[in-house]
Amino acid sequence: MHHTTARDRPHGARYGVPAGGRPARGDGSGVHDEHTGGTTAPGSRTWAVVVPVKDARHGKTRLSAVLAPGHRADLVRAMALDTVEAALGCDRVARVLVVTADPAVAEEASRLPRVTVVGEPSHAGRRSGLDAAVLAGAAAARRDGPAPVAVLLGDVPALRPSDLAEALTAADGVDRGLVADAPGTGTTMLTVGPSAELEPRFGTGSAAAHRALGHVPLDVPAASTLRRDVDVPADLRAAAALPLGPRTASLVALLPGLV
Repeated sequence: MHHTTARDRPHGARYGVPAGGRPARGDGSGVHDEHTGGTTAPGSRTWAVVVPVKDARHGKTRLSAVLAPGHRADLVRAMALDTVEAALGCDRVARVLVVTADPAVAEEASRLPRVTVVGEPSHAGRRSGLDAAVLAGAAAARRDGPAPVAVLLGDVPALRPSDLAEALTAADGVDRGLVADAPGTGTTMLTVGPSAELEPRFGTGSAAAHRALGHVPLDVPAASTLRRDVDVPADLRAAAALPLGPRTASLVALLPGLV
């Protein structure tokens, strides 16, 4: 496991996120926050965000028709790091835990403030490597006690910190929440409150699987950048119109005709 203890910097201000985030929906009552040991105002609780990132050499195989293996690996890394930096730019996020076996992602992520890099575990006894990675990240996030945890997949390269803040504010009011992808079948973010157990079911049909486990669809607009994950070439073209994060945009610019 790799750790970084670099000093925090005000990412929220850099990305234009207002202090305190958006006000929570609902009646305005306080939220008991076991992460901070007391009651906090709605919209002020901060989250641990787990970002699982597959070894880039084996990721996004459905892009193989338009990308050579080396370029595909570069894209996986660029999207993941853009996703992590967008999360750091959200003032609702206390820390990000990147779970990966990819050495390049681990090295660059470990230089970022408020990031802990967790080595990808064996997935023996788990449904999948992705679910095992998610659980390892959540365990690391809760090592010092209960904490609200959001699992954010590392393939939303157009993510805006304000869109993530809106989703986390909605998640304050539920024990288990989810954000589905644009088609509505996959899951781009899964949330659990401070004491709720995480039972990930990522993969084909994950949105329905997570709903069956009690995760409530969060009140997130259909046009939210949080819904724009990238699995196939059409996804990349749709995300590129938003626009993309800086690493992904720079890489796409070098690959004419990709979007």
